Amino acid sequence: MLVNTQFGYTEQDFEAIASLIYSRVGIAFRKNKRNLVYNRLVGRLRAHRLVNFTQYLKLLDDQNHEEWEYFVNALTTNLTYFFREPYHFDFLKNYVQEHLEHLTTSEPLRIWCSACSTGEEAYSIAMTMVEAFGTNQPPVKILATDLNTHVLAVAREGNYTTDQLERVSEQQKLQHFIYHKYKNTYEIRPEIKSLIHFKCLNLMDTQWPMKKSFNMIFCRNVMIYFNRETQSRLLTKFAHYLPQGSLLFLGHSESFSEPQDKFKPLRQTMYTRV
Repeated sequence: MLVNTQFGYTEQDFEAIASLIYSRVGIAFRKNKRNLVYNRLVGRLRAHRLVNFTQYLKLLDDQNHEEWEYFVNALTTNLTYFFREPYHFDFLKNYVQEHLEHLTTSEPLRIWCSACSTGEEAYSIAMTMVEAFGTNQPPVKILATDLNTHVLAVAREGNYTTDQLERVSEQQKLQHFIYHKYKNTYEIRPEIKSLIHFKCLNLMDTQWPMKKSFNMIFCRNVMIYFNRETQSRLLTKFAHYLPQGSLLFLGHSESFSEPQDKFKPLRQTMYTRV
């Protein structure tokens, strides 16, 4: 069945694309996403001067073709903003202050932001840590990963517009950002950037390269794109990196789709490793 005539987009093309993105990154596209897929990929057909999606799919037959990077980047969603779901950051600040004596005398607090997008979540975590510890050099190491190479480049730059800082207070702007008047942008200060290591990582990879465990993992507003089987597999892998008593943060609309013996609810979309 022909779905769109301008670039020869068929039902079979959509199903093939959905299968490819699922096998690569675990995202499950239902049939109601056909137009979304078309709109996100049509620019790639223009870039290659192709006339239909069948031709485009042939490029992806080669698993190492450079187009795979553009394909994944185009089909991944990257909606984010500073201090999204603020109750998580309020909890984080209170948690650190309640355990301050222990946290400042032990190993650095290790936090993984597992789908960091353009960096706002990772920087929100870092700013919260600076404020909680009361120093620009808190004993914290933050790993921020994403599979989208484009958004990672934006995150590393750490430059944001005034609109993007809508949820950041004036005090936080002064403390954590450098204002570039000629660009009308705000850049994350170097001491904040130094707390974060940005890295490209696909959560669907069979093995992850991290050798050490984490005190906290943020995986917010990611599970909603996965089916139950993928969700369960991902939670099991997270559990491997979280020792007893460590914390897992999910998004506001996410919950475990089946009973879990590795985590127990702590507060709203916050869980502790058992």
